[in-house]
This record gives sequence, C-alpha cells and structure tokens, in this order.
Amino acid sequence: MHRYLTVLLVFFICFSLSAQNGTSPYKTDFWKDGAWVTGGVGLNVLGVLMIQNKDNLSTADLEALNREDIWAVDRWAAGNYSKSADELSYIPFYGSFALPLLFLSSRNERNNFGQISVLFIETMATTGAMFTITAALVEKSRPLVYNKGLSEEDRLDSDAQRSFFAGHTAATAAATFFAAKVFQDFNPDSAALPYIWTGAAAIPAFVGYLRIDAGKHFLTDNLIGLGIGAACGILIPQLHKKENKNLEVYPTVQFNINGSGMNSRGLGISYRF
Repeated sequence: MHRYLTVLLVFFICFSLSAQNGTSPYKTDFWKDGAWVTGGVGLNVLGVLMIQNKDNLSTADLEALNREDIWAVDRWAAGNYSKSADELSYIPFYGSFALPLLFLSSRNERNNFGQISVLFIETMATTGAMFTITAALVEKSRPLVYNKGLSEEDRLDSDAQRSFFAGHTAATAAATFFAAKVFQDFNPDSAALPYIWTGAAAIPAFVGYLRIDAGKHFLTDNLIGLGIGAACGILIPQLHKKENKNLEVYPTVQFNINGSGMNSRGLGISYRF
C-alpha cells in the first residue's frame, strides 16, 4: 500500500511541475486533488478490509430466505446463475477502464492527458470507495443464493452476501460517463455527442444485464450502481470546470478540541452565492 501511495505522489509531483495547456476546460490543484485521491484510495482500502471481515451466511439464515420477501421488481432474478455470463461481464468491465486512452488520439486532449488522468483516478477512486463501504455494511444475498441447485458452500459464502449495490456496473458507468463528459467538455460542438452518450449508457447497461444473468445482482442493485457510477463520471469533471468560479473543493484538517493533535483529514466543498 505504501508503495502504491508513493507512486501516486510521484505522479502528482510530475503533474504539478508540468504546465497545463490553456485550452483545457478544467482546473486542477496539486494539494486539493492529491488529498482527493489519497482520501479515495484510503476509503477503498478500508472498504476492502471491511468486506474481507464479513461473516458467511448461517445455515439457519439460508433456510429462512424466502423469494416472497424480495421486491416484486427484483423477484424474477432470484435463483439466477450463469458462470459464462459472469466471465463475459469482465470484458466490457475491464475494457471501459481503457476508454481514457482514446483521448491520446486527439491533440488537444493529448496535451492535457496528465490532467485528464488525475480526474479519472478521482472518479474511479470515489466510485470504488462508495461501493466497497456500502458492500461491506449492507447485508443482501445475491440472486444465486436462492438457487438450490448450487452447493451450500457457494450459497453461504460471504461474497454471496454483498448484492447491494452492483460494483461492476457502477465502475463501468463511472468510466464510460467520464469519457463522454470529458469528450463533450473538450468538443462541445461535436456531431458525435449523441452517439458518445448513447454508448456511455449502453455499455454499463449491458454489464448490468450480464450481472443479473450471472446471479450476482438484482435489477435494483444494477440501477443504483449505474446511477452512482454515472453521477461520479459526470460530476467530478464538472466540479473541476474553470467556469465554476463559485464552487471550491479543498482539503480540510480537523483537530481535537483539547488540542492534542490531528483528528482527521478530508475534503471540503463550498459554494458562494
């Protein structure tokens, strides 16, 4: 972990020393964005540790599960299981992470690729933090747990108790909507925008369909995941727009009342009317 943070620190030092192209619609700051990434990575680590400590479902809990207790909109997916759909879902999932590389084909975006990379890291770290913390705290069985044809070991495993919300769908949506948002901000008059946004929605929707078919998530898990990912992909670049002169994101430090030392660090957001 320390090695990973060191790499991030070196990246930000190199980024801060390089001039940002004046044609970029965004404004980034070494300390503010560094705090954002560091905080996001830290929350991801915390969430993963919490997930690893989740307990398996007990046999009594498994026997008590009832399809009728599931929301009607989700009930049809209970019992789904497909290993091939699960494996297939990883193709668009991982493929979406490479979308920012397409910006290297355009001179303007290429000249600001370091800045775009920072925003992408922030987007994915924020989405990941929201997913891991939520998945660790919420107890919800995956659809496959209702499949009595599976082994009891697979149905009781703690990994099968984090259906809410769909992480694959959220991460894919964060990546695709980020790419669409950045493309629009650099190319506001492009005739390709309707197709770009359609693709941004279609790819995570396809991932969500596969995750339902695989028995990993219910419909509502995917809808919420897609919404959270899309929001992060759009809002984080928007927060960095130069035109947002009244909006400020800044690192914060809190101290104990008795002055004994630092309590926590984070980010603050203010808007001046």
